[in-house]
Amino acid sequence: MRNEKYRGCEAARCGGFAMETRPARRRRGAALEGALLDAAWAELNERGYELLSLETVAKRANTSKPVLYRRWPSKADLVWAALLHVIERDPIAVPDTGTLRDDVIALLRQVNERRVGLASALLAQLADFHRATGTTIDDLRAALAADQRSAMEEIVERAVERGEIDPAGLTPRIIRLPEDLFRHELLMTSRAVPDADVLEIVDTIFLPLVIRRHTRNHPYPKPD
Repeated sequence: MRNEKYRGCEAARCGGFAMETRPARRRRGAALEGALLDAAWAELNERGYELLSLETVAKRANTSKPVLYRRWPSKADLVWAALLHVIERDPIAVPDTGTLRDDVIALLRQVNERRVGLASALLAQLADFHRATGTTIDDLRAALAADQRSAMEEIVERAVERGEIDPAGLTPRIIRLPEDLFRHELLMTSRAVPDADVLEIVDTIFLPLVIRRHTRNHPYPKPD
């Protein structure tokens, strides 16, 4: 037999001959952690929070419970980390179209395309998680924004630099308004937000609050 190294009787045998095999490559660091969090997310979607266990996650990830416990000491910690992992592995790109209106619309449309499935999973699987841990979806939003500006903050900052927005009237709540209204619609229906509603959020509610007074006699053109 070609390309085989024969060994003694203590080695594993194949057809009466011992054959040397290479051990499977061990996952480490980010690769291992990603595999564990992917397994936790898959288990959460299939079983729900109540039936999910570190044992089932470890089995699905082809590892052991101690490997999980060293990173996440409880089921709640693991699920929280899996949530952040799933969201952060598919980040939303911040549009830069050159105008405030088009940036905000492009942002909301992008979220519409890429976050509907996640919103449905959050509603379907995480009610028990939120009850057990006392967390809310707003806590999730705050955790995601802890180390970076939100997309709306970046969009609004550029609009201020272009002179589209009067910064004197800005507050954190106003800056978050398009995202908050959009998120409310998405979570209440578990369906993509109709484009007409996206345009209403931007044109009827948000822009009149933030655009400079001297531009209000020259509204943004209506979309085709």
